[in-house]
Amino acid sequence: MKDHDTADATLDPVLAPVLAAIDDQLDAATDRLLDLLRIPSISTDPAYKSDCDRAADWLVADLTALGFDARKHATPGHPMVVARSGGTDGPNILFYGHYDVQPVDPLHLWDRDPFDPAVEETAKGRVIRGRGASDDKGQLMTFLEACRAWKAIHGALPANITIFCEGEEESGSPSLIPFLQDNADLLRADIALICDTGLYGDDTPAIITQLRGLLGEEVTIHGPDKDLHSGMYGGLAVNPARVLARVIASLHDDTGRITVPGFYDGVPELSNELAAAWDDLKFDESAFLGAVGLRLPAGEQGRRPLEMIWSRPTCEVNGMTAGYTGDGFKTVLPAEARAKISFRLVGTQDPHAIRESFRAMVRDMIPADCRVEFHGHGASAAGQMTTTHPAFDQARRALSDEWPNAAAYVGCGGSIPIAAYFKQYLNMDAMLIGFGKDDDQIHSPNEKYDLSSFHKGTRSWARILHAMTR
Repeated sequence: MKDHDTADATLDPVLAPVLAAIDDQLDAATDRLLDLLRIPSISTDPAYKSDCDRAADWLVADLTALGFDARKHATPGHPMVVARSGGTDGPNILFYGHYDVQPVDPLHLWDRDPFDPAVEETAKGRVIRGRGASDDKGQLMTFLEACRAWKAIHGALPANITIFCEGEEESGSPSLIPFLQDNADLLRADIALICDTGLYGDDTPAIITQLRGLLGEEVTIHGPDKDLHSGMYGGLAVNPARVLARVIASLHDDTGRITVPGFYDGVPELSNELAAAWDDLKFDESAFLGAVGLRLPAGEQGRRPLEMIWSRPTCEVNGMTAGYTGDGFKTVLPAEARAKISFRLVGTQDPHAIRESFRAMVRDMIPADCRVEFHGHGASAAGQMTTTHPAFDQARRALSDEWPNAAAYVGCGGSIPIAAYFKQYLNMDAMLIGFGKDDDQIHSPNEKYDLSSFHKGTRSWARILHAMTR
């Protein structure tokens, strides 16, 4: 790791004191993050609606204290927070993050209360433990803390900065597109910055250039009008759980390819140039899988591991329920069976066309004595970022100055629809930079964010702002 004190002494006199302030205020910055993490802003559960509102209020107060004109905007769901600095001759920059978090279930697998966050000592160093530490409150606060240091040292920010915080990212962003359409003039900037991604390995910063899209479908198969005794009815009455199992088993062939008709329309092959660049990253699939208790690659046969998680589409079952699932045993035929299925999309795949094709395929498999019900959970296309905007090279060089290894342009297996929406609705390029790690356990019990990620992430944004405004 680079010696900050030694390296910073040779920096531009504008940047050096900002980095020093970030170092000096790390404890106070961490306390602010812990305060935000204590708010259980779970957007998917209506029981936490007031907590989402409270998280938005927390951000408005903090951004106001930083000198932003910060306001909470009501939506049909959870509020948006927009804060503007203004008043400089620098470029116009929009920063996006989200304050909502995933549910914490199963709670018994957490080693501490997920909303009683703390800094913990681990074998790999100090970490910030708690729901939202990495996704996305910790990442969001790296940028705010960089702005705080700039204001403390120079009295003003180096650019016209707008902060845009969403409260529904983890629940499909149902209010996002209407808000973008209604507030385009408020949000439009020269470029957008998004901090909701991660490093490549522990010491290589990454700028995401492509993201997979996401389509979510919930399928419920209804059979008898109540649960039935399996001795009295088994063999004669249809079992919705068995029907659902047959549907799920049919979604992939023996080579791992997805069987939904027309699914691969718009899926590009990996270019030789990109394949070579990704091969140079020396991805270790054995270590990647071994870290989560696995050892054998699955999925499409004949594909590179990075290709499968960055540039190939997927179909995955995220959850299934049917019949009695409590302790002990209850011999019933369930009245219904339910599954949540997600598709990660690439290239120009059309999520709406795939939804209709999937539903038609399932309907064709439903026996006459059953009926099927569908509930959609979002539909966003894949995102492809161009790197021709000068901010990309400026950020790449700034990140390389902060981290042990040079920054890399990489893909991302996850879905961050906001990047494509910024291009579609605001005609604005987005640059995705984050400091999470593969072992942060986002969406899982015991989520954490390395304190070094929080610290160096804040320093990285200060460097990027300096590079973009010189």
